[in-house]
Formats: sequence, C-alpha cells, structure tokens
Amino acid sequence: MSNNVEHISLEDVLGDRFGRYSKYIIQDRALPDVRDGLKPVQRRILYAMHQEGNTADKPFRKSAKAVGNVIGNYHPHGDISVYDAMVRLGQDWKVRIPLVEMHGNKGSVDGDPPAAMRYTEARLSKVSSELLRDIEKETVEFVNNFDDTIMEPTVLPSRFPNIVVNGATGISAGYATNIPPHNLNEVIQAVIHMIDKPNITTDKLIQYIKGPDFPTGGIVQGLDGIRSAYETGKGKVVLRSKTEVESLRGNKSQIVIHEIPYEVNKSNLVKKIDEIRVDKKVDGIVEVRDESDRQGLRVVIEIKKDSDINGILNYLYKHTDLQVNYHYNMVAIHNRRPELMSMKDILNAYIRHQKEIIFKRSVYELSQKEKRMHIVEGLMKALSILDEVIELIRSSKDKKEAKQKLQKKYEFSEAQAEAIVTLQLYRLTNTDITLLQDEHKSLNMEIDRLNSIINHEEILKSVLKDELKAVNKSIKIDRQSIIEEEIEEIKISKEITIPKEDTIVSMTRDGFIKRTTKRSYSSTDDDAVDLKPGDYITHTIEANTQQNILLFTNKGHYIYIPVHELPDIKWKDIGTHISQIVQLKQNEFIIELLIVDNFKDSHLEIVLATQHGMIKRSTLESFNTTRKSRTIQCMNLKTDDTLQFVQKISTHSDNDQQYILSVSKHGFSLLYRIDELSVIGLKAAGVKNMNLHEDEIRSVEVVQLNDEILVATHRGAVKKMKVELLEVQKRALKGQRILKPLKLTPHYIVKVKRINDDLNHKKENDALNDEFIAQLINEDGEFFEISLNEIRYYDKYTNGTFIVDESDFGSIVNILIQEERV
Repeated sequence: MSNNVEHISLEDVLGDRFGRYSKYIIQDRALPDVRDGLKPVQRRILYAMHQEGNTADKPFRKSAKAVGNVIGNYHPHGDISVYDAMVRLGQDWKVRIPLVEMHGNKGSVDGDPPAAMRYTEARLSKVSSELLRDIEKETVEFVNNFDDTIMEPTVLPSRFPNIVVNGATGISAGYATNIPPHNLNEVIQAVIHMIDKPNITTDKLIQYIKGPDFPTGGIVQGLDGIRSAYETGKGKVVLRSKTEVESLRGNKSQIVIHEIPYEVNKSNLVKKIDEIRVDKKVDGIVEVRDESDRQGLRVVIEIKKDSDINGILNYLYKHTDLQVNYHYNMVAIHNRRPELMSMKDILNAYIRHQKEIIFKRSVYELSQKEKRMHIVEGLMKALSILDEVIELIRSSKDKKEAKQKLQKKYEFSEAQAEAIVTLQLYRLTNTDITLLQDEHKSLNMEIDRLNSIINHEEILKSVLKDELKAVNKSIKIDRQSIIEEEIEEIKISKEITIPKEDTIVSMTRDGFIKRTTKRSYSSTDDDAVDLKPGDYITHTIEANTQQNILLFTNKGHYIYIPVHELPDIKWKDIGTHISQIVQLKQNEFIIELLIVDNFKDSHLEIVLATQHGMIKRSTLESFNTTRKSRTIQCMNLKTDDTLQFVQKISTHSDNDQQYILSVSKHGFSLLYRIDELSVIGLKAAGVKNMNLHEDEIRSVEVVQLNDEILVATHRGAVKKMKVELLEVQKRALKGQRILKPLKLTPHYIVKVKRINDDLNHKKENDALNDEFIAQLINEDGEFFEISLNEIRYYDKYTNGTFIVDESDFGSIVNILIQEERV
C-alpha cells in the first residue's frame, strides 16, 4: 500500500489546485468573450431558451422552467445564481438592450430583489434573435455539455457587438472587467467603417462612438478619459445625475433629479441626502422626497428661500452618489486568454468573428444548395424519361430494388434515386417540371453567390456591412447619456457647509485656545475665567465660523485651523491646549493668532520677523493649505533664532505709506519703507532687518507716519509717541534711540504696540462706553491696567511715566492692549 502513496508538498498542491480554479473562473465564469460579450452562464441561458422555443414570437413561460433547463442541460450550478443572471439580462436599468423579457417583479433601481422564479415569466427578447441567428448553420463551434449528453455552443454568432453595446462587469482571479454600455447604432456605424479601415484613429472612432450610453442616462464628463479608454482599455469618466431647478411659490425652489448614475441604488442615494439634511452638513435643504412612479424617476430636494442652489448641488455631487467616477477596464477573453483590449481591438476582434460566421454559414449553405441541386438535376432527368422510370419501378419487387435498378441503369446517385422513388404522383405534371427548372436556375445563382462570398474577401465584407445595416435599421436606440468634454470642477463654499455664526476666539500665553458663543462671552466676567496659575489671555478676537485661524510658533511654523473646528467651550472654562489639536515640538509655543477671511485676496500679506534681526514678507495666499494635522514651516530660522513677530497687512492702496518700525531691547528704533522688503516664499529665511550689535529685537510693527505707538519698559515706565517724530531710514541700519540712556538703572524695551486713529477714537460715540486699556504684565502673569487716554505723550529721548513700581510689582515682561468690558 505504501508504494501507492505520493508525497507532494502542500505548496505544490495548493498551487496546482488554485491554478486550475483560476483558469476555470477566468475562462468559464467571470469574464465575457470578446466575440459575443457573454459570460458562459449568460450564453447558456440564451441558448437553452432558444432551444426550447422560448422566443419573442411565443408566449411567456415560467422562469423556473427556463432555469431548470439551464441547470439540467448546460450549467450545473445553483438555481439562484442562474436566475439572478437571467433577471439581470432583463433589467433595463442595468443592460442597454435587454436580452430577456420578463413578466412580474424583476427587481428595481432601488435594489429591491426580484420575485421568486416560480412567480415570474420570461422569454427571449426580439434583440436576442440577432445574437442567436444562424446558430444552426454550423457557424460556431459546439462542445459536449458537462455530462456529455448534448452539445452546447462555445460562442454565439452575435449579429451585433454585444460586448460594447451592453457592456460587462466581473471579477475573477487576478483580473476584473468593467466595460460600460454604448449606443447600438453608434457602435454599428463604427464597425461598418472599420471593416474597410481597421486601423482607424481614436479621434475618428470617437466621431462614431461618442462615449458610454448608460441605460439610466446621466451626464458623462471627460472626453480625455474616453479617449484614453479607447486607446488603452483603461480610462476614467465622471458620471453625473441629470437635474433641474423648479421654482415654487414664495421664492422657494426645488432640485429635481430625473436620472441618476449607472448602478447607483436610488433608495440609498435618497437616504444619504436625507441624512445630510438631518445632520445639517449642508445649510439649505428642507426636505427630500422620492416621487418616482410609472412615468419615470423623480427625486425632489426642497430648498430654503435664498439658499445657494448651485452650492448645495456641488456639495451633493461631492459627498453622495449623485456623481460618481466610472473606470473603464476593458478586459475580455480573446483567443481563450484574458486580455486588456482597446476599443479598436475589441471591434476588430468582433469583425474577425463575424467574417468567420459568414464564411462558415456560406460554406454550410453552399453544401445544402449543392445537395439540393443534385436532387433537382436527378428529378429533372427522371421526368425526361418518365415512362421508363415508371416501368422500372413497377417491375421492382420493393423500394430497395427500385433504387438499385435506377442507379445501375440510369446512373442516378443514391440520393437521386431516393428522391425519385419517394416522388409523389401529383408532381409529375408539366407545372412541376417548370418549377424544377426555375429552382435549378435559382440554385445556380445562389451557388454562384455563395462561392463568391467564400472566395472573395471584398464580397464577404460587403455582406457583413449589409447585415449590420439591416440590424441598425431594425433596432433604433436613442442615446440616453449626454457627453460633456470637460470634467467640471466641484467648488464647495464654506457658506454651504458651515452656518455662519459670530463667536469669540481666545488664546492664552500657555497655549489654551477656545471658541465661545457671544452669549457666553457677554454673560461672564473676565474674573470668572478659569486659568492656570501664571497664565493669562493674550488674544480675544471676534470671528465667525466661516473664517480660519493661523497660529504662529516661535520655531518658525504655523498651524491652520478653521474656526468652526475649534472646540466650542464656555467663556468661564479653561479651553483646550493647542498640543491636543496639533503636536508641537519641544519648547515650541504659540506667539501670534491671526484671523483669515479669504486666502485668495492678493492684497493681503504677512510680515514675519525674528529676535535676531531677520524679516520677510510673504503673500497670504501662500499660507493656504488643507493640512491641519501638523505644523507647517513659514520661515527658515537659524539655530539660535526664534520667530517673534507676525502681522497681517493690506497693500491695496497705501503700500507706499506703510513702514516697518523695529525696536530693540536697548531702545534703538529703525523706521524704513516696507517696499524695501521683497515678497518671498515660506521656506526662505528673509533679509536683515536691523543692525543689532549685541542687542535683540523686542518689537516689529507695520505703521504709517500718522500712527502713534505705545512704548513700555521692564521697569514699568510707559509713554505714547507719534511715529512722525522718527526719521525714515534704510533697512539694516542701527537706527535711533527712543529711550534716554541711563548708566546705573537703564530701561529695557519690553514691547512697542501700534496705536492707530481707529483705536484711539473708535469708542467715543459707543453706547456701551467701552474703552481700550493697556495691560502691563509681570513674570507671575499678574497685570496692571491703565486707560490709553491716561498715558501721556513724550518725545524720542524720554523714558515715559512710571505706571508701576518695579520693586513692588516686579519686572514687566509683556504689554497688551485690550478692549475693556464694562
């Protein structure tokens, strides 16, 4: 017994078995044949119904009978899989030209399943006869079925290119196919042209086959994708629903969807749109209704008054199956192998198949005509010697002897002798002789025609073209899908997706950020705000939820955050630390917060300056990004340098009146025109701002000559100054003093803040009687407040007025200008 045991590795066994399985599902299950566009199960369904006479000119029969015939004779698989395949051939929203007609529930575009096969009835459609025509004339190869009891065809004659007209989809081992449906009349016109010109260019081919023609219609966008698919077999197009806008009373309107993309489930699409409405992901949708009936598909989206209809549609195109991508992947079985084929390859393969069909049919018909000619000639000869033939037959004892005598005496063939002895008496009239002569003449002409088809390629081509024209004339199919050359870019404005809401955005020194409703802000005192020990609020800015925030760090990075994505937190609560939103590096912290409305504004720029004297200008548009998960570089810094100052400026009309004011720790200031700075990119290091000489920058402000500035020193001295007192110089100089030098207890600049006219006079007529205050902040985060109106003006060479005593309050480390709330 042990001698019969074969030792094979598991790897070899699995490889061999999977190889066989793959070959089977590739060739005999999942992929269509390029010649008739059918998978084996589809071909067997059509052939079985044809053999049973279940055709378009006969009454409907139970679907279960057709399925039983297919399973019992040709396809030994589950009845459900066969029935599903048969139903799909009859679903006019899945195939461009249904090959099976059905009575009863055959499913729906909503994804409803068909009724059981015992309830439905089916028969071949009229078009299917064109796929099966001449199959009995030895036009295609037949092979034994699974149990060797009957024969089945390996391919159908296919009088029209079904693989292109009805398309195909399927997944097998290592291969997949996705061929969209096309218009029958366009495809036939292309084939007729290609019969004489097989090397047609793609541009010429597109003149005939304009693109996919889906049974569900829709709009196909992307001529480049169609061209690529026709050339290579792969390409992408966009399939969009057909919609229109209807006006309602009260200036309201509704979007009506008449056609949806191919193979999109309408019920799921309506459900998804309604979920968007319920979740308020888009502002303006009141109601979604499916009003489809026997008249056709109709989905209604009711829109609020004065809503942006195009914006809502664009959002739905982007986030639902109202618009989908369709990818061509034209793989088919060609010469028993799966092959990625161009449109030209597919049509040429079809033409070769049709030439072969016509040739084989002609050979078959020629054989039949020649056999009949032989019989007719025998009958004509017999009628010419009728009396002798009758006498010979009467003298014979049986049919067999009569045939033998006819063959021997008059040299008739066996077939002719058989025809003579079975000849009926009524055919011995003069009329029948005339009919035989006419038939003989007709057979001669038909034999000559068939011989010319078999022996002359051009005549065969002519026959093929005539037959295609006949099909084209008998089956008229209007184009359903509209072809558009360009893929429309979908632009979704924030106004559509984010309801506009005014909020307060705040930031603390230690990096806690939050978005607060105006109601919470106005109803809570600043003293009630929860802060970490030593922390304080550095920014309190009005912003709406459709704006964006740029946060800048000391490491030369920035962070992009849409306002609506900030955590909505009550004013009294501490907020969320920035590190919980975006990861920062070690010793990295936020130095500035800017609100941005429109990145596309070409007149907006950002000025960035460092502690060690570098500066640059960059366009605001260069900061536009969609990356919200990490920091992005905005300035290239030296190892020991840090980004200290960031300011957004407008260059719309007063660029020539703007100046850079830089102030150093030791009290030097440099004022120069802003146009000395060129606009450069984010990764650049910038240019030299100020000649420091072992000093460091403490403030950089973009100012105008009529502005005022607030100067604060670490010893608690504060003064206001007019910018026009400073001399305009050139960039990279040391500048001039704005503090009086003291040897024993010198003042060091903490910060210089710009005070423009709007800030000084904004609140004179305000009913709330608010005013701006200066907050002097010490090392412990404690602050001392003083109204800007109480601070005196001084010239360049003074140190201002002491507001706090350094020995009691401590050194000043920062100064803020805030709007006091009363």
